[in-house]
Amino acid sequence: MTGTTPLPHTGELPGNPARPSEDRIVILPNAVIVLDGVSTLHDGQPRGGWYAAELGVRIADQLTKEPDGDLRELLEKAITDMVRDHSLVAGASPAATVSIVRRLADRLDALVLGDSPIVRIGPDTAVEVLRDDRLAHLVEVQPAAGEYRRLLRAGHGFGEEHRELLRTLRAVQDRHVNNGSQRGYWIAEAVPQAARHAVLASWLLAECAEVLVMTDGVSCAVEECELYSWLEMARECRTAGPQAVVEAVSRAEEHDPDAQMWPRYKPSDDKALVWWPLAGF
Repeated sequence: MTGTTPLPHTGELPGNPARPSEDRIVILPNAVIVLDGVSTLHDGQPRGGWYAAELGVRIADQLTKEPDGDLRELLEKAITDMVRDHSLVAGASPAATVSIVRRLADRLDALVLGDSPIVRIGPDTAVEVLRDDRLAHLVEVQPAAGEYRRLLRAGHGFGEEHRELLRTLRAVQDRHVNNGSQRGYWIAEAVPQAARHAVLASWLLAECAEVLVMTDGVSCAVEECELYSWLEMARECRTAGPQAVVEAVSRAEEHDPDAQMWPRYKPSDDKALVWWPLAGF
């Protein structure tokens, strides 16, 4: 990298102003790391934001030690360090999604573990989305998923019935996480081997004009509520900045407080977005 390399720009907002965000962004000279701490259903449990912050530090350390190392292996080492340092136990540990983008001399490498996508936009405006859909596929086939959306559309709001359906969905997720089940999914938690199942991509730098890295509290603006297309989101980042994007998503949530138009887990989610221009704009 040279001194003229464009810097990443970030935008962040907590879903609930009364609580700190559980999303985390780490910026390195040659890499971007975005983590989404998985919210716990009981306040007595260690929080996902704590885990995301701690894991982000360890991933950054591994990337500094081995700047061109295999991303899956670096993530596995970082999770191993977390398990050792904090005596974490699989199934009883907080967790986080992980997305990493690393720039090397002639290419851009990317890793996604969990539902925090990376979007590459080429000089010709071609769009490629690197995503991990395994959790979404697991959830979508559950009757509780269709039921909570039906109730929200009918105007029932985020009451106890909604919370009970979410507990049902979480129980299903817990049975299928990090255990190699046929319909399961993988996430950073207390099983280091989960890193081996991360989704990878690598692009020539010449194919990359800009890249977006975000948690699902931002990607929903494209994939669920259709506030933007990917190209429109990138253009908004260029003209107004990523903070304007996350604030626009927050306003969309405020305008649909009971989730009738846009059925979702919670009234407002934490949001983290990185826009990394890789060519001059």
